[in-house]
Amino acid sequence: MEFDLSWFLLGLPVVFALGWFASRLDLRQLRIENRQAPKAYFRGLSYLLNEQQDQAIDAFIEAVQRDPDTSELHFALGNLFRRRGEYERAVRVHEHLLSRADLSKNERERAQHALAQDFLKAGLIDRAERALRQLAGTRYQSQAWLTLLSLYERSRDWAQAADIARSLQQAGEGDFTARLAHYQCELAASALNKNKDPAAARQLLQDAIRNAPDAARPRIQLAGLLAGQDDLPGAFEQLAQVEQHAPQAIALIASELVRIGQATGQLARAAGLLRRSYAAAPCIDVANAIVQADIATGVPLPQAREGYIRHMTQEPSLIAATRWLSHEPFAQENAHPVVQRSLEHATRPLTRYRCAACGFEAQGYFWQCPGCQAWESFPPKRIEEL
Repeated sequence: MEFDLSWFLLGLPVVFALGWFASRLDLRQLRIENRQAPKAYFRGLSYLLNEQQDQAIDAFIEAVQRDPDTSELHFALGNLFRRRGEYERAVRVHEHLLSRADLSKNERERAQHALAQDFLKAGLIDRAERALRQLAGTRYQSQAWLTLLSLYERSRDWAQAADIARSLQQAGEGDFTARLAHYQCELAASALNKNKDPAAARQLLQDAIRNAPDAARPRIQLAGLLAGQDDLPGAFEQLAQVEQHAPQAIALIASELVRIGQATGQLARAAGLLRRSYAAAPCIDVANAIVQADIATGVPLPQAREGYIRHMTQEPSLIAATRWLSHEPFAQENAHPVVQRSLEHATRPLTRYRCAACGFEAQGYFWQCPGCQAWESFPPKRIEEL
């Protein structure tokens, strides 16, 4: 049977036409799918802008199903889950991203950072810590280390916090010298109170003074340690050095200076230091300590009490007035305790310290605010003086 070439020539255009038609169908289907995916994505954005998070999640899930290889949609979906408090679903999304072999280095780092945030929000601190440590050497390293620093401070893991602070400082992320001094002070307090190891506590405080000579806390804490060991002359020297290195903190140690100065026979030196401090920055705590020093040196009570009057001429002070009146004789002697108690009740809120960062108020002085965790955010002045 002879092969008829004419049939082949006639069939070739037909095959070409069918192939062309099939390709057009595929292209049309691809265009439809590509249009539908962006529509779902933009619909999700619209819902998100209108704060309709449930509908936004449904739209993003639809978009992810149509285009499962798009990492941006996964990130958007994971962030939405986290914002809604659905941390388990957010973790699954970001872990799925990390399991993909085709993910770029930048996107893998981003997914690792997002996963760490999921664990943090969920309160899974151990898993968050591991996830954050895996960000070392990435573009998220600084953020991860700062987050770790905050975690260790909250958990009072001062040794780990000190390691992270040193790493941040070596990386040029800021000066953490003062914060490191606080960590050493906290470690010293733990060594003294929990481990009963005053030698280790003393070494830590001396290291803190050497590394941060202008920090007030290590000297004050070391003075307390020495006083507890009956080394009052050493304690007085540490307190006296605060004038040179951290004069703004004199108000915090004014009464202790008088007490230890009197016990060591250095009351005149303590009084002179307090008067210099008061001349530079008038303060009710320093004024009160000067009155105490004058009384201890034998100055008659009426004359010593004039210190409160002098303070009130410079700065009106209900606290100073209350303390002046505490020594004032009343015509009706039985009225004195009642009036004094009322005045002390009225001035109690004024004697507190207030955090400059968050406004937290406390009767005692804190080196770290219990409210916002900021360091040295309490001015060493009473609320009345702010």
